[in-house]
Amino acid sequence: MTTAHPLRAGTAHQSRSVAGHLAAVTALLAPLAAESRAEVLPLRAALGRALVHDIVAPVSLPPFANSQMDGYAVRSADLHDGGTDLRVAPPVPAGSRPPALLTGTAAPIMTGAMLPDGADAVVPIERAVPDSFPAAGSEASVTLPAVPAGTFVRPAGSDIVAGGRALAARTHLGPAQLGLLAALGRADVEVFKAVTVLLVTTGDEVVEPGRELPDGKIYDANGTLLEAAMAEAGIDVRRTGISTDEPGELRKLLRATSTEADLIVTTGGVSKGAYEVVRQAMEDQPVDFLHVAMQPGGPQGIGTFDGVPFLGFPGNPVSCLVSFEMFLRPALSALLGAPAPRAPLRARLGHGLTSPERKHQVRRGNLQPDGTVRLEGGEGSHLVHALAGSNALVHVPEGVTELAAGDEVEVWML
Repeated sequence: MTTAHPLRAGTAHQSRSVAGHLAAVTALLAPLAAESRAEVLPLRAALGRALVHDIVAPVSLPPFANSQMDGYAVRSADLHDGGTDLRVAPPVPAGSRPPALLTGTAAPIMTGAMLPDGADAVVPIERAVPDSFPAAGSEASVTLPAVPAGTFVRPAGSDIVAGGRALAARTHLGPAQLGLLAALGRADVEVFKAVTVLLVTTGDEVVEPGRELPDGKIYDANGTLLEAAMAEAGIDVRRTGISTDEPGELRKLLRATSTEADLIVTTGGVSKGAYEVVRQAMEDQPVDFLHVAMQPGGPQGIGTFDGVPFLGFPGNPVSCLVSFEMFLRPALSALLGAPAPRAPLRARLGHGLTSPERKHQVRRGNLQPDGTVRLEGGEGSHLVHALAGSNALVHVPEGVTELAAGDEVEVWML
């Protein structure tokens, strides 16, 4: 391992804080936010991506004053207390430009239809006498109550005015944001390219699911677990076969498959044991292996392999998923706006817990309808069944050693 690297955590006896390691991961991946990585996509293909630049509204929304209700468009000055008889003008269907409204008349108008010039209010049909529209082409009158100007009218620009900022750069594009862009007349949008991750599972003890399981072996859960988490976050995942514990083989595998990747992520082989293949394979690379003050997921690797950003996650399933949720996902959210960050919620513990004093503990739990969270399983990083039965991550900050039932905690919904 090289003797100098900008991502060094300090001495081997110190643990980096969770915030410190997140900052290091964010710095490592900062080049992914370069504008050169932008692409233009049709709206239907941009779901889950994030904007490169601010979007300025080319038109106002709504572009014209329109009716909020089915009813009669009126001049409010024509109406008086106790009801006023008005002659019924030609109806105003949605999608047409109506003639100006004459004094002493009321025009049947549909929801969303343009308000005629001269009209400044809408009386809902259910408040009219009679409370139904007359037949088309008939001469009729209607009695309407007094209403103030602006009643049931959507003014032009009441949502957004032309020239205003519709969406900020790095906004995550969900259905609502794409709907806004469509309403503004946009057919496409400039977004950041999806991040491409080369995902490598390591270990002689690991077997692909579906194959025979010899004694002493385990099935690879990490590959499927992380690939699914990354894909759900909008990451383009490239999988390799499982690498053995031979460092030369891992280096060869990485060199053959990493050229098109934005990031390499490995699982396993990053602790201080005698056969830590990832550590051994990175001996000539600017990669730092360190301990983060977090449980689970303490052992971490960070640096570059042949110039490609590299993150080494621990080998236990819960540890690798927690590492993704605590470091990679939020770093990409901060840099690119995608994936959307986990929204922190506050909940009360259904029962007590203990936590190491100098570690940020992340437990698995189920948020209940009553606002309490029930922990699933224990602290072990191998408890994938408990993870599968959870819908939230429960955070116990460093320095907190014990919490009682009813105490408040931060949770992230999965």
